[in-house]
Amino acid sequence: MRTAPSGRPSLEEEAVSGSRGTHKPDPATLRLAGWIEPVVGGAGYDLEELVVTPAGRRSVVRVVVDRDEGVTLDDIAEVSRAVSEVLDANDDGMGRTPYVLEVTSPGVDRPLAEHRHWRRNIGRLVTVTVGPAGGTDEVTGRITGVDDAGVALAVEAPSKPGAKKRPPTPRLVPWAELGAGRVQVEFGRPDRDEPAEDAGYEDAGHEDAGHEDADHEDAEPQVSRGGGQ
Repeated sequence: MRTAPSGRPSLEEEAVSGSRGTHKPDPATLRLAGWIEPVVGGAGYDLEELVVTPAGRRSVVRVVVDRDEGVTLDDIAEVSRAVSEVLDANDDGMGRTPYVLEVTSPGVDRPLAEHRHWRRNIGRLVTVTVGPAGGTDEVTGRITGVDDAGVALAVEAPSKPGAKKRPPTPRLVPWAELGAGRVQVEFGRPDRDEPAEDAGYEDAGHEDAGHEDADHEDAEPQVSRGGGQ
């Protein structure tokens, strides 16, 4: 199996078809991943997700990227231009279907499933299922460290409304006993090395089926709060 620069399986192996909402590889998405992933990786980013979704008479190609340093609006614009160029260079990639390209960074609701996701969220409060098979429980805790052994959490003790909160309990969870985590939104919490806002950037109208004279109409970047996964 070919792997991406991060060491995870290539998206050519695990591409998701947004039209079906399953993890069964879709031929068109696999083909696009084969072109897009090297470009994104070469620019220093991880391709977290590639989804192709029908939208009326055209398709939406959604590319989700991230990296340890976080993703800024300028980064999104840079990746969008690079992906547009590779799609234009492989003009038959979408067949005769017009498409819109959307490049974005992961949102706060995206599950923490890979080692790098946990590493990029050190300091954040998460909810996660932990424990061996048949004996799991759901805990809420703050990520205090990530290494080859697993994830260190400061687990919050359950308490009744109005009761004095007890100090969190340190817990090291091995990778084999760690489920997919969910970042909890905390208002007013100062971020560790405050990253740039996660951003969405829509590019490339590509309305004509042949793509020969397609106009690239860059939309205003759409900013949303993300989890920096």
